[in-house]
Amino acid sequence: MEDKTASVSLPEILSVFPLTGVLLLPGTRLPLHIFEPRYRNMVHDALEAERVFGMIQPFMPQKDNRPQPGAEHAMPDLYPVGCAGHIERWEKAPDGRYMVQLRGISRFRVREELSVERGYRRVLPDYESFGDLDEAASDAIDRPRLTEALSAYAQARGLSVELGQLNPIPDADLVNFLGVAMPFHPSEKQALLEAGSLKEREDVLISLLEFGGGTSAPSGAGSRTLN
Repeated sequence: MEDKTASVSLPEILSVFPLTGVLLLPGTRLPLHIFEPRYRNMVHDALEAERVFGMIQPFMPQKDNRPQPGAEHAMPDLYPVGCAGHIERWEKAPDGRYMVQLRGISRFRVREELSVERGYRRVLPDYESFGDLDEAASDAIDRPRLTEALSAYAQARGLSVELGQLNPIPDADLVNFLGVAMPFHPSEKQALLEAGSLKEREDVLISLLEFGGGTSAPSGAGSRTLN
């Protein structure tokens, strides 16, 4: 199904999906396969309300994001900042699993964590810290430097990047797309998420690309395409 809703209301109580290394930024889209019972409950409840939930990272990276026995009772510490997303599309399988496409709406800062409901975690979010909903037009980014840093990073890491395909992408969308698409460490993705403005995010992104481009790819690393 596809949600045609023009405007999105952000809930005062936000359910959150902790996931290591997964970055959602305002305007970006994230496909998710929801199979754990507690997060099936979360998606069901979100679809019955504003169709919004938050993506947030555990402070300590969770290996492979694979649920271990007893994981449904785990309560890992979370980073203080995540991003709320709106369910644009969803499909429910006969066995209860969901495939959803989430569109980033606004970052949030966790003011307080509330009690668990139907197995999933909930927080009181502060959306005002970032102003993503009424962000003014930003200054142009330094595309030549960004492109150079991306090219060096791709070469060092064995990535195949079609730079010409990036030209039509608007500045803000390009910075956010690269931030989401690049295989950065979870803590580096968090730094991109917490950057206050587009310019600050661009600076963090270029620094990460330039640093990564200055090292060799791991031995035996294969080549893959960024798309």
